[in-house]
Amino acid sequence: MYKGKTFLGIIPARGGSKGVPRKNIRPLAGKPLIAWTIAQAQASRYLDRTIVSTEDEEIAAVARRHGGDVPFLRPVELARDDTPSIAPVLHAIGILRSYDFIVLLQDTSPFRTAEDIDGAIAHGIDHGADSCVSVTEAAASPYWMYRLRDDGTMTPILERPREKAYQRQKLPKIYQLNGAVYVASREFLLREKAFVSADTLGCVMPGERSFDIDTMMDFRIAEALMVEKEGFRMLPVCE
Repeated sequence: MYKGKTFLGIIPARGGSKGVPRKNIRPLAGKPLIAWTIAQAQASRYLDRTIVSTEDEEIAAVARRHGGDVPFLRPVELARDDTPSIAPVLHAIGILRSYDFIVLLQDTSPFRTAEDIDGAIAHGIDHGADSCVSVTEAAASPYWMYRLRDDGTMTPILERPREKAYQRQKLPKIYQLNGAVYVASREFLLREKAFVSADTLGCVMPGERSFDIDTMMDFRIAEALMVEKEGFRMLPVCE
């Protein structure tokens, strides 16, 4: 609870991941990937309850062994490749109706911390926002990106100011969703069917805690980061 509001965390974990089969329960630095997010949620000061939403019996069993709360198995039709990512959230809040805000925690963000979760919650509530999501500064600015025309020549996605064309440090900062924390009120989700709208607040996380696992190469990089502990150097939350 934070400032009188209650918060339900949801960790989505379907069994049919394509990029890395059985990704959610694949070992990372000695424990299943999903276990890292379960531990982060358990360490949060503001989450009142966190559940794992899965259709997969094995994932449910692994989650429970690592302290996860799996109150139900979601329908198989809500775990297909073409299932909208918001569908499992709407399914869960249709069953668990007593929470003011929902906090989506994807288990592909093992470097996220409890402080990042609580920081996003506090950032949104303190600013009176209906939704707040974690973002990180983009590694590559779209001011340096191009499309290729049919003849192979390049056209910029965004026109750079002429006086800043070769001064990268002076270009506007660009932020991207990092997939680590999504916070929204129950009413907002029921209305928008999404966590992000034109009025969504961004909570900035450092790049080293914004690493998202999607491929086997990502797994290898994450393993190295875990070993070196580089991902756990604390920087401020929600700048």
